[in-house]
Amino acid sequence: MHVRVTLVAAARSSPLLAERFGDDRPLDLPGWNEVQRVAHTLVHLSAAELRYCSPTPRSRATGDALNLAPLAQLALRDCDMGRWRGLTLGEAMAREPQAVDVWLADPYSAPHGGESLVAFIQRVGGWLDTRPVDDGARIVAVAEPAVVRAALVYALKAPPSTYWNIDVRPLSMATLTGRAGRWNLRLDFQPMRV
Repeated sequence: MHVRVTLVAAARSSPLLAERFGDDRPLDLPGWNEVQRVAHTLVHLSAAELRYCSPTPRSRATGDALNLAPLAQLALRDCDMGRWRGLTLGEAMAREPQAVDVWLADPYSAPHGGESLVAFIQRVGGWLDTRPVDDGARIVAVAEPAVVRAALVYALKAPPSTYWNIDVRPLSMATLTGRAGRWNLRLDFQPMRV
């Protein structure tokens, strides 16, 4: 018995360098336009039996724009960044350069007072492992790019440091097939029609 979970990275809510930890902003105009341009290529996602999203406004808006009517899941929220919430990486670095260095180097650390990278990966993996296994069931989840990265690290049983080497762009997709403790990554390369 296996399940298929398609993870969709939410459309953007700000330019990359302006992204903030724990960003609760809705989609910006370029993000909204991006969803509208590709929505027709993602219509097949609405066939999923279960549809989820992280509780952020941009994930919800992305899911709604794709006609998924997703159910928000707290376990799919972004990493808790403690006192760095609302800051850009540059702002956190300017305030606490040594703490940022520790956080980037040690996946078990949480110098910001929030969640460590390892705890974040385990939380997202726990959600993944508790999906109902109904042979061939299809699930779609729209979440922050960081959540998609965490899920991929967990599913592939990769070292936590791998998290920093996975680039997840807005509206990109990854499909995991399998069941708790045994996941496979499936990449589908299909030309996008714009």
